[in-house]
Amino acid sequence: MKFLLLLVVLGVAVLMLTTRSRDPSEPQAGKRGRRAARAGETMVACAHCGLHLPQSEVVADAAGRAYCSEAHRLAGPRGLA
Repeated sequence: MKFLLLLVVLGVAVLMLTTRSRDPSEPQAGKRGRRAARAGETMVACAHCGLHLPQSEVVADAAGRAYCSEAHRLAGPRGLA
């Protein structure tokens, strides 16, 4: 049991040393990086259900209306179906 405790303590110490050795001026990849890359993307509403989604994920019809999925594109705009 004491060897297991010693192993856990050593693991925590190594983890602390490796996180401290990173350069704080280095940009960190992760959720912040992805959010920053998509921060300027235009949001549009689905013509069928009104869901807002990024312009890059839109499924458009021939008239240029934006939809959130292929099923909603086939169903058409709200009020016309």
